[in-house]
This record gives sequence, structure tokens and C-alpha cells, in this order.
Amino acid sequence: MDALYTFFLLGGLLMTLSILASRLSSLMGVPLLLIFLGLGMLAGEEGILGIEFDDYSMAFVIGHLALAMILLDGGLRTRLKTFRVGFKPALTLATFGVFLTSAIVGVIATWMFDLTIVQGLLVGAIVGSTDAAAVFSMLSGRGVNLNERVGATLEIESGTNDPMAIFLTLMLVELLVGEIGGWQETLLFFISQFGIGLAVGIGGGWVSAKLLRWLDLAPGLYSMLALALGFGVFGLTSVLGGSGFLAIYLAGLMIGNQPGRHLNFILPVHDGLAWLSQIGLFLVLGLLVTPSELWDVALPASVVALALIFLARPLAVLITIKPFFKFRWRETLFIAWVGLRGAVPIVLAIFPVIGGVENASLYFNIAFAVVLMSLLIQGGSLAWMAHWMRVEVPKGTTPNRRGPLGILPENDFEMFVYVVENQDLEDVPIRLLRFPSGALISALFRNHVMLHPKGSTRLKLGDVICVIGRTEDLPGLNRLFNGDAKLKHERAFFGTFTLDGSARMQDIAQAYGLTLSPGEQDMTLAEFIALRVGGHPVVGDDVDWHGIHWVVSDMEGGKITRIGLRLY
Repeated sequence: MDALYTFFLLGGLLMTLSILASRLSSLMGVPLLLIFLGLGMLAGEEGILGIEFDDYSMAFVIGHLALAMILLDGGLRTRLKTFRVGFKPALTLATFGVFLTSAIVGVIATWMFDLTIVQGLLVGAIVGSTDAAAVFSMLSGRGVNLNERVGATLEIESGTNDPMAIFLTLMLVELLVGEIGGWQETLLFFISQFGIGLAVGIGGGWVSAKLLRWLDLAPGLYSMLALALGFGVFGLTSVLGGSGFLAIYLAGLMIGNQPGRHLNFILPVHDGLAWLSQIGLFLVLGLLVTPSELWDVALPASVVALALIFLARPLAVLITIKPFFKFRWRETLFIAWVGLRGAVPIVLAIFPVIGGVENASLYFNIAFAVVLMSLLIQGGSLAWMAHWMRVEVPKGTTPNRRGPLGILPENDFEMFVYVVENQDLEDVPIRLLRFPSGALISALFRNHVMLHPKGSTRLKLGDVICVIGRTEDLPGLNRLFNGDAKLKHERAFFGTFTLDGSARMQDIAQAYGLTLSPGEQDMTLAEFIALRVGGHPVVGDDVDWHGIHWVVSDMEGGKITRIGLRLY
């Protein structure tokens, strides 16, 4: 009984320290997942608490459980519209990119550790895929707002590249222990991993989404049911021989893109569950490693990690997406840099241990060292690289808080809370505000006192305004309450002047004294910019033409609606 209470005490202490460490991460710029791993190592057998934990089977189960929950949450938050610009390059990176990365790293590992070619390739397969936990955490936790083309590619790649890594790892483990089947069996396994994962994930996710939308449950039960359905899809896919990780990501994608009141109750809970999974998973993996053994392979493992970061990942990205997709060089280089490794390689490194591969602990220690280097070098520089590569777009104004009113089953009214920070609104009567027709002010707070707003009520800086409206009213409301600092930042990025996408190029050329090529006179500005960008334009795309930077500032339904003019 004392051991049980000790477990609760130590578990609560480690979780508390991990959560409090998130503040340290934001202050010092240290990747949060690296802190979780560090706390696990400090609590381990050679750390301060001296906890002995070497149960690889339990760590394997915990890893699968946590990764499934993280991927489900990632799918819930991925919008289907991002597949318009990111699906094809992401899928290419998730298959051929992982294969090339694994092969290059495998050859280098063979040389550095004096392994056979199969053993070296197993090292490459283990560390060959990016990690959803690391990518989702870094992109959201660092406040980096990437342009849609880059952000969608990275998120979809990290959510779909596990099947290839698992296939390569299992195939090489079976080859090393002498249980590999014929090429037909290997090919069937590869096809089933992707095929069954796609079919069950999309089908099960579609059914789950319809069920969640149709049922009338207590608010707290929606998130539990979504989790249960996601785990059911994961388990069914795995039993049938497919990739459960791919399936649960797709199930989350289908659920998250089915509009309805259920999402308002599911998303906040699953955000907490995803954080719990990340903290628990990295703590357990930190406990599992023995630092002294890690130190023994530190130098050659560091060489492998640096080769992965600076050679293998960039080459794989350049070969698989640059010749075939309309990515600019700075976008390609940033995607090459954000090949973050996290929990997935460490969990995959447990496969050789369970499979009985000779000297299996070596693979685990190499994977751990590579993950540490990746989080430290790539994760620590992500925000700086995004700014340097100019793949960020300014964050627009959003409500300080928002929540559904629960009046309608779908397209419900919501309460949006804004703080007046725009100098242009100072002393302006409410009746003069250009409000969306479907929205209205329900309350106004000034100096912690609620006022009853009237048309003659004049706004003051710092006023807190509660607005009732729908999601489609948000663009207009956000523009209205945009603060001066954000407006200046947006103008510096998009330009002081903006033009409508439907403007005729012939009229623009006459107004600005520009020269058009034959065939461009009849185009709209949106069509002209889309042609110059190539492929699918996204907010933030910049076309340098006649000494003017024409920057896509707004889009709707995949089409450009506003273009900014920046003169430098």
C-alpha cells in the first residue's frame, strides 16, 4: 500500500514540475518537450529521486496510448481546407521522404557504429520520421503563425508518416531475427498499413462524427465518447493489420471537421488530454534511459544526429518536394529544418528490445540521443528560423474569449469578448461602429463595472465588450477591434494600401504606370497574382513586380480577395 501512495506522490510531483516548467520554457526559449525528458532523467535511477524503471513493455504500451491521444487531438484541430495546399507534398514527405531520410542516416550509422548495413538501416528507420507530438507542440507552443502552405505540409506530414517508419522498422527487425517473409508478404504488409489505415480511419471517423453530432449528451460526455471512438478505430485498424496511428489521426480529422455543438465540448478537453499524454510520455521515456549508457554513445550518436539535421532531412525534402511542388526556396529550407524528432523514434526504438534483436539497448540510446539533439537544435531555433526564412504571417486580432450559447444545434450563436485597444475607437459612439449585420453588443464593462450600452455610449480604451454573433461575423469584428500595434505590424507586412482581388489589371496598370504582357490585360489582380505564385496561393505570398511587393492579405474559399502593396 505504501508503494501505491509513493507512486501517487511522485507522479503528482513530476506532473506539477512539468507543468510549472512550461513557464520556464517560454522565458528561456528551451523546448518544452526537452524539459519533460530532462525531468524524467533527473527522476530516474541515476538522478535525484533514483527511481528504477526498465519495463520496456509498459513503456511501449504507454507510448502507444499517448501517441494515439496526441494524434487524435492533432486530427481534431487540422482543417480539411488545409489539405488543398498541403496534402500532396506532405504525403510525398511521409512516404518517399521518410524512406530517403532513413536510408541516408542508415548508411552514416553503419559507418559510425561499425554495424552491418541492416543494423545501420534499422537505426535510420527508427529516427527517420518526424514526430507529431513535437511538431504540434512546437508550432502551437511557440506562437509561430506559419503561412498555410508550410504549416499544413508540416502538420499533415507529421500526422501521416508513422506507417512508413513502422513498416521499415518492423521489416528490419524481422530481418535481423530471421523471421522476414517473402517479398510478397512484405509488400502486402506495406499496402495494408496504408490501405486499411485510410479506409478504417476515414470510414470510422465519418461514422463517429455523425454519431457525435446526432446524440444529445451531457457536455462532459462528448469528449469521452470521442476518445472512446478514436481508440476503437485505433484498435480495430491494428487488429486488421493496418496503421492505427494513421487511422486515429484521420478519425480525428473527420470528427473535427463535422460542424456542431459537440466540438465546443470536445476540443478543450482533448487539448488537456494531449498535454497530459505528452508530459506522461516524455517523463516515462526519460525514466527509461540510463544517462551513463547514453554518454557512452554520445559522440557517434551526435554525428548521426547532425547528419540527420543538416544532410539527410534537407536532401530528402529537396529531392521529394522541390522539383514537383510550387514551394519557394525559403519555404523548402524551413520545411527541411523543421524535421523535429520526438517520442516516436524512442517508442520505435523499443521494437528491437521486444523483438529480441542483439544489442537492442544500443538502438534505444542512439534514438534518445538523436531526439535530444533534434529538440535542442531544431526546436530551440524554430521561431528564429521562421522569422529569418520569412514564412510567418502576422496574427490577426481574435476575441480574448469566446463560447457557444447553446441555443442552436449547429451554426450556434456565440459570445465574443473583445478589449478595446484601437485608438481609432476612442470616444466613438457605438451607433457609428461598422458592425456585421448579424452581431450586437450585449454588455460593456468599464473599470470592472457593467454598463448598459446604447447607441450614444462612447467607447474608451480598455473597455471590455461582449458581442453576440456567429462565426461568419468574426472577420468583420476582428477588423473593427484591431489594435494599433497589430495594425502597424500588419501594415508593415502586407503594405499600407490594399486592393480588391477583382480589380482589373488593365485599370491597375494605368493607375500605377505599369507595363503588362500580352494576355494580362483581361486578368483580374487575383488571377494575375495566383498565376505568378503558381499552384495554390496562401495568405502571405509575396510577388515582386515592378519594384512593388504584391502581398496576398486575404483569401476566401481558396481564392484571393485582397492584395496589399508594400513598397519596400
